[in-house]
Amino acid sequence: MNPGARIRCVLTARDTGARLSEQPPLAAASDASGLPTVTVDTGLAFQHIEGFGGAFTEAAAVNWLALDANHRQQVLEAYFDPARGHGYSLCRVHMGSCDFALGNYAHVASPGDVALASFSIARDRQALLPFIRAAQQVARSPIKLLASPWSPPAWMKTNDRMNDGGKLRPEYRRAWARCYVRYIESYAAEGVPIWGVSVQNEPAATQCWDSCLYTAEDERDFVRDYLGPELEAAGLGGVRIVIWDHNRDLMVERANVVYSDPAAARYVWGTGFHWYGADCFDHVQQVHDRWPDKQLLFTEGCQEGGPHHGSWELGERYARSMINDLNRWTVGWIDWNLVLDHEGGPNHVGNFCSAPIHTTPSADGFRLQSSYYYLGHFARFIRPGARRVQCDASGQDTEATAFRNNDGSTAVVLLNRTEQARRVLLLIDAASGVLELPPRSIATCVL
Repeated sequence: MNPGARIRCVLTARDTGARLSEQPPLAAASDASGLPTVTVDTGLAFQHIEGFGGAFTEAAAVNWLALDANHRQQVLEAYFDPARGHGYSLCRVHMGSCDFALGNYAHVASPGDVALASFSIARDRQALLPFIRAAQQVARSPIKLLASPWSPPAWMKTNDRMNDGGKLRPEYRRAWARCYVRYIESYAAEGVPIWGVSVQNEPAATQCWDSCLYTAEDERDFVRDYLGPELEAAGLGGVRIVIWDHNRDLMVERANVVYSDPAAARYVWGTGFHWYGADCFDHVQQVHDRWPDKQLLFTEGCQEGGPHHGSWELGERYARSMINDLNRWTVGWIDWNLVLDHEGGPNHVGNFCSAPIHTTPSADGFRLQSSYYYLGHFARFIRPGARRVQCDASGQDTEATAFRNNDGSTAVVLLNRTEQARRVLLLIDAASGVLELPPRSIATCVL
């Protein structure tokens, strides 16, 4: 053991002024007997990390554009600057409208246009694409973008509406698959490459906003017979296909239907999931254990029901989910809206939610929520390409995960959601130190 090694500590705590604040290096343990331990063994390594990030929505883009130039730059740096901000590297964007758009819109609006002659991303050029390109400049490295549709065009659906569920009409499956190709090609022409696509956002939910229902068999057949072949034929076989893109509760059953068909499974990179409803963290592990060659990606999570200004539980929900998901082989974690207004919108059906950054009507420009700081304890210190390593906590009150970065550093995230301070002996291979975790706090320790 090497108690003299300096273990860096960054802290965020509710009852202090600490917000991603650098602390003195961990003190050596003169008498650590009886202390709960967090033990990290970098010799046991697991999944590689793709990255962390949030979603570029039309609502977020409009809010960002409404800020003055100085505040716009500050928001970009807070999220995307790899030195002064979170260094976000894996994000999501909606293909066509979602509830956090200013209204329904489709890229092929002309009914019956199976040739896609009317295909256009002109709407995206107004706000979405400027926001993404500005983020790319600040990030200084490629941002992997997952594109997700909330609904096909209304004329392709059984209910003739983008909202309220409905299904994709069978006769339009090939045309809809070709829309993905046109979308990816069009974004590439704008300097915005698409890293992956999901088949459908929340395919088991009929929502009063943009939504479309797919059974597991529908999704399997669409990937196998239409989406996979069309991407491949267009030379886009490297674009990752993500199935499910919904809650953890049914992810095992949905994955089973698709992955049990080799012809469909060969096109699929992995399973995406959200956090709404029951936690079901064990389902994430089950999908990995049954299909270890497929990836797991958290694709959306936010606190619903308004902005929740000042809520500390908001950040804790993020950290708890991230630790549990990452410890069960998840390779990336994508938050929902990057920027919302002070009411939690705009949202074209009034489904207001929280975000890590909210704009304000005052001269301050924007406000950082607790979720912003908690996300930073992961994104800033666990970089793309890092590998999760063995991390065991002996005490039930301390939740933890650990990663080895490509530069050789080890980052350990420790969460205390109790009202009591905790002293923890941290062991990283041969190094050790005692960490003081205040009540309702999160720390990232780096060696």
